[in-house]
Amino acid sequence: MTRPDLHEALHLRARLYALVRAFFAGRQVLEVETPILSAAGNTEPNIESFSTQFSGHADAGARERWLRTSPEHALKRMLAAGVGDCYELGRVFRNGEAGGRHNPEFSMLEWYRVGWDHRRLMHETIELVEAALAMLGRRAEVLIEGYRQLFIDELGLDPAHAPIDALRAPLAEQGIDPAGLTRDDWLDLLLTHKLQPAFPRDRITVIHDYPASQCALAKVRPGDPPLAERFELYLGPYELANGYHELNDAAEQRARFERDNARRRERSQRELPLDRHLLAVLDAMPDCAGVALGLERLLMCLAGTDAIADVLAFPFAEA
Repeated sequence: MTRPDLHEALHLRARLYALVRAFFAGRQVLEVETPILSAAGNTEPNIESFSTQFSGHADAGARERWLRTSPEHALKRMLAAGVGDCYELGRVFRNGEAGGRHNPEFSMLEWYRVGWDHRRLMHETIELVEAALAMLGRRAEVLIEGYRQLFIDELGLDPAHAPIDALRAPLAEQGIDPAGLTRDDWLDLLLTHKLQPAFPRDRITVIHDYPASQCALAKVRPGDPPLAERFELYLGPYELANGYHELNDAAEQRARFERDNARRRERSQRELPLDRHLLAVLDAMPDCAGVALGLERLLMCLAGTDAIADVLAFPFAEA
């Protein structure tokens, strides 16, 4: 891929931000801004947060603060307060994620639609990505596929029922250490190593209705098997967005946070403080769907580069 120069990268980002703001202004979705520092950390075991210490007056609150990995919890508190449809475009931070396609500091677009489910929101997410492509005179075909059906069609494996040895077999040549890996870990590896790399670059691929064990902060729909009301959107081989029909049950959310911390203990990772502010109001959050989209990933696709450094003013090593 040809590396765009800094001037082109900065102008492309500015054009994309202007498009995003116009897109949501036209749909009466409110832009908001929420704190970057929080007294709670992200309990998700596969995401590590940066932390810092507040040196001011003890009455100001918790001294240890966490740089947000997304604005999700704060935006949900706004929804519970009755703000309505809203979005935030801002910086987020993830420790340890640095490389050709990752930067520890990056830009995330996250938005919520009251009264919507994940299927309705995935179509709006497609429309936003199509608008970004159209900005450069480009188009992409769209494929929408259920998670289970995708595995059956492409790998001949039923992710709901295949034995774990069958899930491991296609990855034998990867030399992956199986120690401590769960069924969901193997499913994730099949997606990232076997399915995702083969997605055509000129296609928007949307996968929806994940295994219930991969629900994260999504509602679970009963059935055989039960399914997490969640979707992911890819442009070419790049995952751009992850969306949910949002859970608004505080007791269930607390249980999921506690399961995350239990998994952290098993992995000898630090347990993290739960977001008590979110849990206190989550039952009041209206039925809604939300999605987070990585702006650098979209910029990489627009710029035609596989290197995240090409779309940053200064990558981590130079910051």
